[in-house]
Amino acid sequence: MKSLGRWPWRRLLVRGPSMVPTLRDRDVVLLRLRGRARPRDVVLVRWPQRPEQLSVKRAVRLEAGGWHVEGDNSFGSTDSRELGPAEVLGVVRWRLWPSPGRLR
Repeated sequence: MKSLGRWPWRRLLVRGPSMVPTLRDRDVVLLRLRGRARPRDVVLVRWPQRPEQLSVKRAVRLEAGGWHVEGDNSFGSTDSRELGPAEVLGVVRWRLWPSPGRLR
């Protein structure tokens, strides 16, 4: 497993359309590693079937084996509906660019 480092806050570049309208391709966000996820949080996840792929999704509910997560854009998202529960690596708290603000 690749380490994300020891510092708790990270900038992250969002890629792809899965979180539209909340986040768009090329948005820059601030992530709290190992943050405690709650339903409705935007989170950084990894799936056991795709350990090298990190994804930004919305936490829906905690299940046996991890979190059920979904993209806000159901037409452009590969998520727990196809891949099952995911491991939450951190919680996205703020958009830094292009429209700074707290995420809900």
